[in-house]
Formats: sequence, structure tokens, C-alpha cells
Amino acid sequence: MKRCLIGLLVGLLLIVGSTLLPMTTLAAVPSGEADVFIYHRFGDARYPSTNIALEVFAEQLAWLKQEGRPVWTLGAVVRHLRAKQSLPAGCVVLTIDDAYRSFLDGAVPLLRRYGYPVTLFVNTDAVGAGGYLNWDELRSLAAAGVEIGNHSASHDYLLEHRPGEGETEWAKRVTADIRRAQQALTRELGKAPELFAYPFGEYSPRLQALVREEGFLGAAAQQSGVVGAGSDLFALPRFPMGGPYGTLAGFQEKAGMHALPVQVLAPLSPLLSKAAPAPQMRVRIADGIELHGLRCFVQGDNSCRVEPVPGSPGEVVVTADRPLSGRRNKYTLTATDQDGAWYWFSQPWFQPRQTGSGE
Repeated sequence: MKRCLIGLLVGLLLIVGSTLLPMTTLAAVPSGEADVFIYHRFGDARYPSTNIALEVFAEQLAWLKQEGRPVWTLGAVVRHLRAKQSLPAGCVVLTIDDAYRSFLDGAVPLLRRYGYPVTLFVNTDAVGAGGYLNWDELRSLAAAGVEIGNHSASHDYLLEHRPGEGETEWAKRVTADIRRAQQALTRELGKAPELFAYPFGEYSPRLQALVREEGFLGAAAQQSGVVGAGSDLFALPRFPMGGPYGTLAGFQEKAGMHALPVQVLAPLSPLLSKAAPAPQMRVRIADGIELHGLRCFVQGDNSCRVEPVPGSPGEVVVTADRPLSGRRNKYTLTATDQDGAWYWFSQPWFQPRQTGSGE
């Protein structure tokens, strides 16, 4: 009986892809950009760090409707960027990782109420396990218009090399993992996913290349930031909406951010080495940003500083005062323009337990 009700539950969930909602006047919101949000669990207080309260999620959707913000799938945004087509002002994307049951039980009725599209990333080895959606449910969601992406089969730490594993062996294993998920999703849902999401948001230039070679149009990471014309389509930023970040005020603030137009000059990989646990990041920032207002933040009990590069206008070096802590960390840069609009950029850093020289 429950399975029969799934189709009724999601029957009105948006099936029109990137159809825009009626627009109101949008002031001080990103134009030609998309604010992408990532969720995991809904109304499941057992996992506070990755959960958002259902009443808060409902408030966020109501605010989007009130503001007339266009809500697109991530695939629609990626296809527009690849075609060098502009995005509407105030564009928002809602993405969910892991396909927990609370998405269907808690989030889908609210999304159905407002007619909003959503992108769901599925790690296929977990499908049907306790707390996860099964294939029948995923098929019903896909038929109702939910965009489904590949989140690997194992949801493993893909950057890590196993003991004695060389670069070639690592690449074969990771590629097989991604293909196994793609084959299962294609077989069960009747359509090959176009998007990939890195487990835990961890990526490297080599892993990005593997994903690109598998034919995906883009890949989502988990560092915060705004997607725009200058974004790396295989390291798309997403603002987290779980734990202390899962609030209406935080959602409204992030939905008004612009992409800080940054070109990272060095280092070219987010992987940290033992020789550089507090990396010096050199970036070039486009004209029009008030550099004197540039601020830097780093996770943990740490701080960072921004220093202009002499003789190179628009270039700065960002350095943490102490070695970065944790497996995942990031530098976040914010600034304002002459009109007071806020801009945001985050550079993630990863410290996997074992890495090969080719990473």
C-alpha cells in the first residue's frame, strides 16, 4: 500500500524541469548565478550535524515562493553554463545527498506543495538498506521529475589509496566504483545520470579527470560558494543546510551571495602535503571588487591573513597562521563591491590518510 501511495505523494512534484516561476522584482540578488544548497536528512534529530528541521525547511521554501525565486535542477544550471547561456537573477538549486528515507517522508510533501524541482544524489550500494530509499521508491521519484545523480556505489573515501595500491590500481578501482553505480542507476531508472557528487565533497585533479572521462556533464562538491560562469563544472560549490547552518536566516543570507570572481593561481590541487600543512594560496581577483574589504576565514581554532602581491594588481596570497586541522578544511574569502553586495569563495583542502605521487 505504501508503495502505491508514493506515486500519489510525488505526483505533483515538479516535472517541468527548469520552468521558471512568475518573477517579482529581485533586488540585490545574484544575476547570472545560482545559489546551490545541499541537504542530507529532514526531521531526523538523531543526526543533528546533517539534519534540518522540517519546519525550517518549510520556512525556506515558503520564503523562496514569497520572493519569486526561480528554482532549477542542478542539471539545468550545468547545461546552461556549458552552453554559455545566462541564468535568471536569484536562481536557487536544492540538492540532496545519500537518498535517506527522510527525504521521501519529510521533504517530498513540502516540495510537492510548492512545486519545486530537486536533485537527488544516490550511492547505490545503500539502496534498500535500513534508513535508505529502495529502487521502487527511487523509480517513482524519478518518474515524478526528481533529477537523480550518481554519488558512487560505495560512498567511500575515493581519494585514499589502499595499502600497496599504486596510482594505476587506484584509478581502476575508483572508476569501477563509479561505473557500478552508473550501471545500476541506468538499469533501474532507465536513464543514465548526467551529474556526479563526490562522497564527502572530496576531490582532486585526478579524480575530477576520471569523472570527466566517464562522460558526466558536471560534478558537485561540498565547499560553500556560488555557481557562476567562472565555476569549475567538476567542483561545483554548495552551501550546507544542516546542523547549525540549517536555519531560515542562514538560507536567506546565502541566497543573496554572489560568486567572488577568483582565479586560483597556486596551488592547483586541494590536496595538502606534509610539507605544506598551511598552504599559501595565490589568487587573482577580477576588477570591481573592493580588495581592501577582502576577508579570510579558516575552520577550527585558526586564523588566516590576506597579503597583496607587490607589482601584481588584483593578486593576493592567503595563508593560515597555523597548520590546518582535520581531514577537511577550507579557506573562505568574502568581499563587498562598491554597492555593498557580498561575494563569497571557498577553497577546500583535503588530507586523506594515504595518497600517491600522481594525486
